[in-house]
Amino acid sequence: MIDSNNIVLPGDVVNDYVDAHGKCNKVKLGPGLHLEKHDVVACKAGKLHYKAPNVFWIDSHQKRYVPSKGDYVVGVTVGRQGDFYKVDIGSSDLALLNFLSFEGASKRNKPNISNGDVIFGRLVVANKEMEPEISCVESSGKANGLGVLPKDGLLFHVSLNLSRKLLSPECILLPELGSRFCFEIVIGMNGRIVLFSKTINQILMLVKLVVSSEYLTNSEILKSITFVK
Repeated sequence: MIDSNNIVLPGDVVNDYVDAHGKCNKVKLGPGLHLEKHDVVACKAGKLHYKAPNVFWIDSHQKRYVPSKGDYVVGVTVGRQGDFYKVDIGSSDLALLNFLSFEGASKRNKPNISNGDVIFGRLVVANKEMEPEISCVESSGKANGLGVLPKDGLLFHVSLNLSRKLLSPECILLPELGSRFCFEIVIGMNGRIVLFSKTINQILMLVKLVVSSEYLTNSEILKSITFVK
């Protein structure tokens, strides 16, 4: 049984919720949900979410990131193995990144990547039997912002819950900050964020506002940044 806040526990069957919100025959199950025969079952505690038309997942306050196919993640290159770079994305296993998984890459035109470079990519393989694999191109073959990030940004870690909150259209923090300051931000669903701005002081100030917003409501967020200059 799901309460009014859509809070679920491991083992809860959420078929009724899926049937009430799913708009097509096939649904996509994100983190925290799995299929047992004909039942959609929660495998961790948290809040059940739905995104039209057919995506369902559970948000929870967990520390370690569990890779999920389709997630956009921020990682750090830590080595190379054959045709693959090894990327730390904060999960139990390092992710693999093929040198051909970049826009315009070929055997003659390989990307120049060094250890310590920050990567923004999309998970294309994520299951228990294989190492996670990320790609820096979309299905269209275009990068669309994916790839090696510039070195003048600040990489910092937040909770998985906060990264998902910032990506939610319901959170007003980034639009409000964008109306006041000139900055760019890259948010990974693995709890890693890279922020770019004009000066170090402004970057540090924006990072502080982002980190402190985790447990604030929209009205509290608005109050916290009203007098910031």
